[in-house]
Amino acid sequence: MGRKNKRRSFRYKGFRESVRGVKKMQRVGIVGYYQVKLYSDANYGRYEMIFEAVRGAIDNAGLKKKDITTVISCTNDYYEGRTISNCFTVEVGGGYLVDESKVEMDGAHAVLYGLMRILSGNHKLAVVWGGSMASCFPYHSTRLYETDPTWERPVAYVNDITAGGFQMREYMEKYNVNIEDIAKIAVKNRKNAAKNPLALKEAQNANITINDVLESDVYSDPVTELMVAQPCDGVAALLLAPEQQALKITDNPVWITGVGFIQDQYYLGDRDLSGCNSMELAGKVAFNAAGIKEPKKEIDVAELFESYAHEELIFTEALGLAEKGKAASLDSEINGDLPINPSGGAISGNPPCATGLIRIIEAVKQLRGEAEGYQVQGAKKAVASGQIGMCAQNNILYVLEGEN
Repeated sequence: MGRKNKRRSFRYKGFRESVRGVKKMQRVGIVGYYQVKLYSDANYGRYEMIFEAVRGAIDNAGLKKKDITTVISCTNDYYEGRTISNCFTVEVGGGYLVDESKVEMDGAHAVLYGLMRILSGNHKLAVVWGGSMASCFPYHSTRLYETDPTWERPVAYVNDITAGGFQMREYMEKYNVNIEDIAKIAVKNRKNAAKNPLALKEAQNANITINDVLESDVYSDPVTELMVAQPCDGVAALLLAPEQQALKITDNPVWITGVGFIQDQYYLGDRDLSGCNSMELAGKVAFNAAGIKEPKKEIDVAELFESYAHEELIFTEALGLAEKGKAASLDSEINGDLPINPSGGAISGNPPCATGLIRIIEAVKQLRGEAEGYQVQGAKKAVASGQIGMCAQNNILYVLEGEN
């Protein structure tokens, strides 16, 4: 009995030490990527979109299908309208006769699964893809099923939009933030989207004004239509490889140097919605792993999954990139002090199960100098995030560094 307890204690101790020592892990590189153009209603099917994304990522890295050793997909059975939905996407997603698994969260979480597969030492090349077609299902109604079935769902009718209204109101009131400051973020991201050829057409507006945002339809007071990341159709994919393999594939890999993944309380009433505890803790874990001591000084660009304009401000503060309640005064333009969402962020298009994955890809573009039309000059270190749940209950953050 004593020996059994001793072994258990050793096992837990080793687990804790491995978490603390994650910064000592071997480097894993992103060696290829591809994103399908986003559409509000795509003119071709989901299987074609998946194939295009995976084939494009493999081609981007100059590899062949036979080089793949594991595939991680990210879809959602609720969104697909059938159980075990990935059984219909294995072949087009590159998983035929290959180790394959699925994540039912955001694409950024699927990247973590792929990262773990590579770090296990059992795989040399992981394909991670995610996406869906929001034009085929009622996105906001579907997200009702994330809420508490005894009160939040049937009585309060809490879904992602109404929850976003609670979140924005609490943030504004606690820090005395003006609604114009939040509208300014929506303007920035929609103007940035106009420079991004893969962004959703409906999100691209080079001439948008603060008044346009404030005068758009009220979705859930004080959230207006143009502050919301519009669900759309889209798929994205990237390739992961261990260090030695990555350097053989490309002379310009992007390294994952830190990851933080945190889940907050389930009930909205148990959380302080004026901030984001899950993002704050995820940031601390990721920065510690990457050896980042002063994020505001060391990070060159951020791609954050903001479901609403105000979440960009909340996340910026949670990561220590701005003081609490002061993110609106940060110059986050493409040529600003700290560019945030130069691609347009999720406001440039929000394909469920792919949005966080696209944030990672956009950060990779910046670090490789491939963000044509919206490149941040001299970017060497970036952060990218994904989220799920009401008011970003669950956040995952990556610290990425370029090779050159």
